[in-house]
Amino acid sequence: MRRTVYDEDHEAFRATMRDFIATEVVPFYDQWCEAGAVPREFYKKLGELGVFGIEVPQEYGGAGESSFKFHAVITEECARAGVSFGGSSVHTALCLPYILAYATEEQKRRWLPSFVSGDMMTAIAMTEPGTGSDLAGMKTTAKLSEDGTHYVLNGAKTFITGGVQADRVLVCARTAPPTPEDRRSGISILVVDTASEGYAVGRKLEKLGLHASDTAELSFTDVKVPVGDLLGEEGKAFGYLGHNLPQERLYIAVGAYAQSAAAVAFAQAYVQDRTVFGKSVASFQNTKFVLADCKAEVDAMEAVVDRALEAHDAGELTAADAASAKLFTTERAAVVIDKCLQLHGGYGYMMEYPIARLYADARVSRIYGGTSEVMRSIIAKSMGL
Repeated sequence: MRRTVYDEDHEAFRATMRDFIATEVVPFYDQWCEAGAVPREFYKKLGELGVFGIEVPQEYGGAGESSFKFHAVITEECARAGVSFGGSSVHTALCLPYILAYATEEQKRRWLPSFVSGDMMTAIAMTEPGTGSDLAGMKTTAKLSEDGTHYVLNGAKTFITGGVQADRVLVCARTAPPTPEDRRSGISILVVDTASEGYAVGRKLEKLGLHASDTAELSFTDVKVPVGDLLGEEGKAFGYLGHNLPQERLYIAVGAYAQSAAAVAFAQAYVQDRTVFGKSVASFQNTKFVLADCKAEVDAMEAVVDRALEAHDAGELTAADAASAKLFTTERAAVVIDKCLQLHGGYGYMMEYPIARLYADARVSRIYGGTSEVMRSIIAKSMGL
């Protein structure tokens, strides 16, 4: 069926991204995976291409587009080629919405031009050791100095995507203790300069997948953060985080669909080329039936994702809608990608084949952005259960 979610501008952008990925990413991707991060200069190239400024208003150097669909196109094209842009997805899909929504005019003028160019890369630090999805249980604190000029930040964060290379990190911290009535109160967001004294990057974490994306542990020891780097109002961050989670989960759902579609394409190409017992693997009925099932699953995921993309652009994507899209696509992606790896036989377990890397990369989609169990809780609550 013909997709109607994208228009001519989106498809022209797709062609540009496909060419860019073929020339600037694919030839070097194995090296990036071995290094555990993309080169910093690559982010400058994304800035020059305009990737970081798609949704940034023109007065700050961006294109001023309101549609999230351009980011969906990037996700689809990366999956199609079996690559990623490292930690840059956090920069645009997670950090930017907070800056656009809650930064002051002075902060936007100070941060956004270098955000767009790639000279200032960002990350967001929510998760802490031992807390996982329980953001209200965070222990990191930021105490206002006696003269009111700065906060003193102390604590630690983990699983921070892009944390090794970031220049500014949106750190969630307690500026006040929780109240008995609301344990979510008292959390604020500080946009921390990573060159600050007392700021430290700990281990660069070794992950099962996403090897081209740097993921780090961070620690803060009496880090002085100017009050001018407080994002939004003090103590209101938990509400801010909930406001952006639907987009984050939509982004993950798009990725799960795109990875599934890529897995089917990889498997189809492999079985048509591979010969066993004097016949192509594609000629066996089992192969045809497995790929047919996978194709039907991908079609269903596409329908869910496209509907969610339209709802998001219309400002109608609810938390429950996004949770449902994420739950369905990520759970079904696990099945589809596993079946496609199985069709590769022993070669599917070899990292030289893109299906192996895809299998490892996709596993985290049922964990980050809220686990599948959390998604089920959100959906059930929306049902009145």
